[in-house]
Amino acid sequence: MVRAVDALLLLSFGGPERPEDVMPFLENVTRGRGVPRERLEEVAQHYLHFGGVSPINALNRDIIAAVEAELATAGIDLPVYFGNRNWAPMVEDTVARMAADGVRSALVFPTSAWGGYSGCLQYHEDIVRARTAFGDGAPKLVKLRQYFDHPLLIEAFADAIRAARQELPADRRDGARLVFTAHSIPLSADTAAGPPADGGHLYSRQVAEAARLAAAATGFTDYDVVWQSRSGPPRVPWLEPDIVDHLDDLAAKNVESVIVCPVGFVSDHLEVIWDLDNEAKEKAAELGMAFARAATPGTDPRFAALIVELIDEQLNDTAARHLGEVSGFGCTLNGTPCAVGCCAPQRRVVAER
Repeated sequence: MVRAVDALLLLSFGGPERPEDVMPFLENVTRGRGVPRERLEEVAQHYLHFGGVSPINALNRDIIAAVEAELATAGIDLPVYFGNRNWAPMVEDTVARMAADGVRSALVFPTSAWGGYSGCLQYHEDIVRARTAFGDGAPKLVKLRQYFDHPLLIEAFADAIRAARQELPADRRDGARLVFTAHSIPLSADTAAGPPADGGHLYSRQVAEAARLAAAATGFTDYDVVWQSRSGPPRVPWLEPDIVDHLDDLAAKNVESVIVCPVGFVSDHLEVIWDLDNEAKEKAAELGMAFARAATPGTDPRFAALIVELIDEQLNDTAARHLGEVSGFGCTLNGTPCAVGCCAPQRRVVAER
């Protein structure tokens, strides 16, 4: 192997790790958006419910440890760095450390599998901002491609769905309804995501495709795709229905058990454990509905293997593996960005992605 890069950077959203970090973190996330203080205080309570600590940083460190082990097994000698958009370790500081360590060129793995602004383009903006902050001599950073339909990701979700089904009472497993969730975004953002010739709506089509693939892998021919974690004002239309509202609809149809799979998320971070393990689970209990939530893939060994496979695509020009029929975009070693119009800028949302 002729190495073309010196390191891997795992780039994520970031989250507070102590109570006093919560409000400064949320101020970072929403800077320039004019979000009312009362809304920040409302979201802050979600973090404070868990001691002011988001699980996201610890989960990402676990992923990094698994990737380091997978790289060693594959005989690939790449140090792995960790940087965030909104909280320590900030990506600007990480890039400066990489430069000091002699890194000249690195691949970037984002903790989002998707296209669209929040899922893709904003990571490119993070890269540009970090390199600009360092100035001349900053390492070259190339974001790895979108991976929403990678076989290893779908396999991990499929096994998680099977395991969640076994958590249901035995007499309610056969009739369980499979419901996939992903982070909602404004309808205008979804419409703008994707080259016009490709029909737009890239994000929601990718989510639907990942759900279709995972459902097929587990033998479900009928299922639902819904949304969660909306954070915008009521007057702005977002992707619907919300998971909690959808549970009401399922109860009205006499559905007695549900398996919820957070297909839009890599790890069990705060939005998963708050929106699903608290709000949705409590709603299901209120409705007398058995509830099981599938695990996210970040802790599955196949997720680290997926990351190393994406690295191998770049280092050795190996063929990219896809299962789906919906377009995905990515970047090559020469820094070619996503297709024109793929990820049009939109207003940011509060989302641990």
